Amino acid sequence: MMPLFDSDTPTIALAPMAGITDRIYRDICRETGASYAVSEMVASKKQLRESAKSSTRHADKTETSPRIVQLLGTQPDELVDAALWQQSQGADMIDLNMGCPAKKVCDVAAGSALMGQPELVADIFKSLTEAIDLPVTVKIRTGTDADNINAIEIAKLAQDSGLKAITIHGRTRVDKFNGQAEYDTIKAVKQAVEIPVIANGDICSPKEAQFVLKYTGSDGIMIGRAAQGYPWIFREIAHFLETGEFLPPPSLAEFQQVMTRHFSELETLYGKYLGHKIARKHLGWYSQYLPNGTELRKRFNRLESTQAQLNLINHYFDTL
Repeated sequence: MMPLFDSDTPTIALAPMAGITDRIYRDICRETGASYAVSEMVASKKQLRESAKSSTRHADKTETSPRIVQLLGTQPDELVDAALWQQSQGADMIDLNMGCPAKKVCDVAAGSALMGQPELVADIFKSLTEAIDLPVTVKIRTGTDADNINAIEIAKLAQDSGLKAITIHGRTRVDKFNGQAEYDTIKAVKQAVEIPVIANGDICSPKEAQFVLKYTGSDGIMIGRAAQGYPWIFREIAHFLETGEFLPPPSLAEFQQVMTRHFSELETLYGKYLGHKIARKHLGWYSQYLPNGTELRKRFNRLESTQAQLNLINHYFDTL
């Protein structure tokens, strides 16, 4: 596996997003310039690990390397067991989810709620790095709330425990995705530790990417919501960082090619019943960048099969 963080070129990664960054979309984003892509979060509890939802989220040796699996959990022994199992399935790296602000995750003290328990976090970090042969990374937030900003403390624990990198979303747990991300905490973390720091939050354009990298001094950036329906953002950022020039947007032919591939493969991955339903949310994001996208979305959402969706997409582009 190639080193992810040892380059003079900043990494531009695809963030893990549940229900969005499945195997198919990770492949698409890698092909459009993402340095690496992290899987959707997988529950560490064995009984949940074997659920239908989790079944499409595990490491798979047929996927392009580096295969990075993000684990969600609160118990060191469960996380170790899950990490060892993912390693046996072909994972190249384990990422820990300490950034998710979703209520159902935080209600069981997982995700970003873990940041409120530094002693448990230290135990998790130590248990994982001692038990598995893979690099371990973590994704966190700035803290649990504005009065408890402890990203530096967690980052130092990560470094002391042998983790290889830390990604920071510039909001607290209680902020969820409200307001603006702040980068001062990310900058402070970068100055406090030696391991690579990846900045995340509200990076939606090449200029914003350039600003965040320069302001924080971080080793890379991670793109989440801005990649929804627009996987080309990775190559546009990379080109701008390298040349200072903007790439032209993707052609309509590129949109057609990526969308038809995406929707076809959704049916292959999830089956006929779910594939076309999952395609609807992705079409909603793609359509924001297309002429008459609202009308296309309305027509697409009424269709009950992948083939009907593909026929509509091809007809739509043929008539533009």
